[in-house]
Amino acid sequence: MCLKECYIALGGDYDDVISRLRTEKLVQKFVLKFLNDPSYDNLCKALDEENYEEAFRASHTIKGVCQNLSFTKLYHSSHALTEALRSGWTPEAAQILPQVKADYQQTADAIHALQETIG
Repeated sequence: MCLKECYIALGGDYDDVISRLRTEKLVQKFVLKFLNDPSYDNLCKALDEENYEEAFRASHTIKGVCQNLSFTKLYHSSHALTEALRSGWTPEAAQILPQVKADYQQTADAIHALQETIG
């Protein structure tokens, strides 16, 4: 799998990220670092602990990283979750969370496939 195929698999915008970061090497570097970002684990932990302020911060961080890397699909769901968590846990947040989890898994799976290809 090449980087462009990875972006297709994760529902991202390859052309947008290349226009911003300029080189595939730089994009790949940051894409691979995404898996080490603790924000998703922090989000899950904060929600388990009912710490909605921390959950908001974590979802906001995910949203920002996804926007910078043009991970469009995960950006949209994490943005919706961030807005829903702005005032604490809401029924809307409960409805959006499964989509964020699915989008995150799709993104992580695509990046893992990229890693396997490049060694």
